[in-house]
Amino acid sequence: MLKKNKHTVKNLQFSVVLRAMLLSSVFAFLVSCSEDDEPTPMAPVISNFEFGEGSQHGTGQVAYKGSDIHMEAEIMAEATVSSITVSIHGHDLTVAEGEEEWDFEQIFDDVAYQVINPTFHEHVDIPANIPAGEYHITLKVTDEAGNSTETEGELEIMDVIAYSDVSVDETVARGSDMHAEFMINAVHGVHHVIVDIHVDGITVGEGEEEWHYENEFEEGYHGETEVEFHEHIDIPANAPAGEYHIIFTIEDEEGNTKEFESHIEVTAS
Repeated sequence: MLKKNKHTVKNLQFSVVLRAMLLSSVFAFLVSCSEDDEPTPMAPVISNFEFGEGSQHGTGQVAYKGSDIHMEAEIMAEATVSSITVSIHGHDLTVAEGEEEWDFEQIFDDVAYQVINPTFHEHVDIPANIPAGEYHITLKVTDEAGNSTETEGELEIMDVIAYSDVSVDETVARGSDMHAEFMINAVHGVHHVIVDIHVDGITVGEGEEEWHYENEFEEGYHGETEVEFHEHIDIPANAPAGEYHIIFTIEDEEGNTKEFESHIEVTAS
């Protein structure tokens, strides 16, 4: 009778353990199924990405050296946004003397962006000493689920002052005049153009006088954003013959300047 009771107790204990194991397995299965049923968040969607000149919040894909790029985009995200990355690089641009290659990347992970459906709005400064030309811009959004989305575009970065179609006399007889013309594009408007003509180490002959010319041209150019510089400069009849160095300096209304150089051979006749 005692043996039977011992076996009965053991059987009951085994039954309880078995039932607990079965319940645990069922619970784990249900939890697993519940987790599997949860949909994976979709990757963020970027829309209305605009970038351009910061000073006017323009949507044009143009910006200017020494200014900034205004960037804005709407982001739809099922999961909380983790970070937003902006990268900018040039396309096979020639780096001139005094310029530096610009390769920009910045991660924006401020609290204001680490939410669902943020609006991205930033201004990125453009160095003044980079090459002008076409740049590639990429906006990447990553959420906390590890999903990421990119959008991209092309941005033309231009000089705030530019000149083109230069025509300057290469040779001129003293006692006549020198012709100079070129086109000017100045985003902030032209303030003035300064022309400096000088010569170094020239011998001044009998009856001659050393000639150094400098003049400010403002009338007809002041305030213009696109204008043709066209002037005739008199060469004194008693100026020494030789090669003269010319510096053209364009200054805009913001104090930015652009220089370029030329040379002219002044002959005796």
